[in-house]
Amino acid sequence: MKKTLITGAAGFLGSHLCDRFIAEGHHVIAMDNLITGDLKNIEHLFPLERFDFYHHDVTKFVHVPGKMDYILHFASPASPIDYLKIPIETLKVGSLGTLNLLGLAKDHGARILVASTSEVYGDPLIHPQNEDYYGNVSPIGPRGVYDEAKRFMESITMAYHRHHGLDTRIVRIFNTYGSRMRLNDGRVVPAFMGQALRGEDLTVFGDGSQTRSFTYIDDQIEGIYRLLMSDYVEPINIGNPDETTILEFAQEIIKLTKTDQKIIFKPLPQDDPLQRQPDISRAKEILDWEPKVHRSEGLKKVFEYFKSLSPEELHRKEHRDFSHLNGK
Repeated sequence: MKKTLITGAAGFLGSHLCDRFIAEGHHVIAMDNLITGDLKNIEHLFPLERFDFYHHDVTKFVHVPGKMDYILHFASPASPIDYLKIPIETLKVGSLGTLNLLGLAKDHGARILVASTSEVYGDPLIHPQNEDYYGNVSPIGPRGVYDEAKRFMESITMAYHRHHGLDTRIVRIFNTYGSRMRLNDGRVVPAFMGQALRGEDLTVFGDGSQTRSFTYIDDQIEGIYRLLMSDYVEPINIGNPDETTILEFAQEIIKLTKTDQKIIFKPLPQDDPLQRQPDISRAKEILDWEPKVHRSEGLKKVFEYFKSLSPEELHRKEHRDFSHLNGK
């Protein structure tokens, strides 16, 4: 039986990865410090003998006994609301956390896949973005704590691959949506869905002409799995090239939810990318992967998920208390 460690396991992507690797017959070790993750995302797996949970911060020394076949490093705040509140922790998990897990992979002779992001491209000067583009990123801007943490993650991962011969993979994840997203975490899909379900006006930043490309969770997990099982060590974009403007997307949500809210506009945040669309030629060629779920189909599924939330969850504002961290 293959043994797989998944960090950030109680988060949105991490919890779905746990489901996939359990379904593939692996023994899954889930690790999360629960700063932004939620145990309810993985509690259905607790009764299984092939599932273990470690409440641990990967920026500290990581020890897992016994053999280890695969490591998937998905521990990191991914929402702007989170990483702007805990910038130092975000930098540490991308640097120290990655270093610790690369060392663990080296000790165990395990293959490691690290979760990078389309944000390594910054506010891109080429469109669509391919893996050879170096990006247009401000290292000292407010978003730099996330962008540069991921860029360092890629750099040190390739250093371990070249210097130690470590078996590594790098996935660059574009905007992904699906069940288990936190309703008020600041990301586009849950933000619009939550506002529509609460009868609030939808908030668009800037004039709404900025673009995004949204990937349904099932497609994203399939792409990540195929990359892990491939022999390819360079970064690969996993995303949906079906691009839309934020304004068009807001109108799409209003139509889907059958609400009559207005769209209100607020100033665009600093360094917010104006374009985001993946070039997935490499994923098609090497992984034989491309997204299968059309946005209209995926959004219907997510809408049903958010509608199933309790009134308390639907109306609960995002007030995560990070005061105990104090930038440690």
